[in-house]
Amino acid sequence: MLRINDDITLQDWELTESFMRASGPGGQNVNKVSSAVELRFEAERSPHLPGPVKTRLRRIAGRRWTNDGALILQCDETRSQARNREIIRERLAELIRRALVKPKRRIATKPTRGSVERRLKAKKTRAEVKSMRGRVDGD
Repeated sequence: MLRINDDITLQDWELTESFMRASGPGGQNVNKVSSAVELRFEAERSPHLPGPVKTRLRRIAGRRWTNDGALILQCDETRSQARNREIIRERLAELIRRALVKPKRRIATKPTRGSVERRLKAKKTRAEVKSMRGRVDGD
């Protein structure tokens, strides 16, 4: 069971962990011990996440989101399998916490009348400067 916040707790059936050999630090031990962790979270089927949160999570996850609606995270940072499990579970919790925050709606604004007039005046001035750069007649 993974606790995200007071309202959301993920059950064990939603999370699948698989272990493989890591490519990072570990010396000769790296060829013998499966310390890297791959965590698969069945986000689309999760009854604990509301629809809008799933949509934001899909956008945040990017390429880590599969076609069948699962979120796959990997970690091989440390030599310890247990530490890698802790790291990857905390990353998943952080991603879900980020998806829980509803973004603010942007309020469209119009430029002020003064700023429009200043912009147009600057454009006219610049056009006059450039128009004076033409060829000079040799009368």
